[in-house]
Amino acid sequence: MVAANEFLNIVGLINESKKILVVGHIMPDGDDISSVLSLGIGLQKLNKDVFMAIDWKIPSYFSELEEIKLIKSYEDIRDFNPDLLIVVDASSPDRIGRFSEKLGELKSIVIDHHATNLYFGNYNWVDPSFGAAAQMVLRINKALGINYDEKLAHINLMGIETDTGFFRYSNADERVFRDAAELISFGARPDKIAKMILENKRLEQFQLLSRMIEKLKLECDGLLAYSYLSHEDYATFNCTEEDSGGFVSEIRSIKNVEVAIFLSEFEKNEIHVSFRSKEWFDVSKVAVALGGGGHPRAAGTTLNGDIEEIVKEVVKMTKTALESELN
Repeated sequence: MVAANEFLNIVGLINESKKILVVGHIMPDGDDISSVLSLGIGLQKLNKDVFMAIDWKIPSYFSELEEIKLIKSYEDIRDFNPDLLIVVDASSPDRIGRFSEKLGELKSIVIDHHATNLYFGNYNWVDPSFGAAAQMVLRINKALGINYDEKLAHINLMGIETDTGFFRYSNADERVFRDAAELISFGARPDKIAKMILENKRLEQFQLLSRMIEKLKLECDGLLAYSYLSHEDYATFNCTEEDSGGFVSEIRSIKNVEVAIFLSEFEKNEIHVSFRSKEWFDVSKVAVALGGGGHPRAAGTTLNGDIEEIVKEVVKMTKTALESELN
């Protein structure tokens, strides 16, 4: 089996390497941060010289996690000369920001669960059947013989918990619960993870949410719901893009909605588009057509231009795809 051979090749290459750079994707989520830390800390337990980095600001609510300080920026790696680059939870080179420059300089491994992955590493273990990249990291760590303590288990569980929507999404299969149960047996605390991420909101976030709801619209007899926030909206409420992180899920939660779209323009003329679906529509197809990627139920892309025009373009393309599926 090709996947099994690739897995063994990756484990062997990691064993042979001494200085390793582990990077995640821009606009990091819980699974990305978990995967970077879980793999990096695990490799440190093997006495590897490891640098963990993400070319993006880490959302502030993760600051409650003591180990978050281990994740460094692109600028911090200038004096580190690794012999191996490991990319986790990223489907294409542009998703790792400036670290993509290292792909041509170093041996590289890609560990990812996105079906839209471009297989851009020298070695690629890509398996969309996993609900979270953190599950794949768990298997790498176990194959390397890394012993799990309470802290490592807690960090690893965070990725599984967040990428399955706290076990609410369709990707929360039996394997997800087995992995979660194993990590909980090592001391991970799912309740603390949920509190850190879900119960850490500022008043300004609710004001921003109210503005997003004001702009909310429905199409296709209520199957498609979308909204957006402009650069001016973020400035009005003194918010950052981090503050609107869960808004697309709020839109998807509307009864009878199958597809939710949220567009955010924190930086002027740079629009991040988030797609979500509930049961049957593959939003990754629309995201890929717009230059992005992701999963069938969660995908995204980044577009540049006038926010109003991009909203029209994205909604029109999604409506066409949705109506095509219905006919």
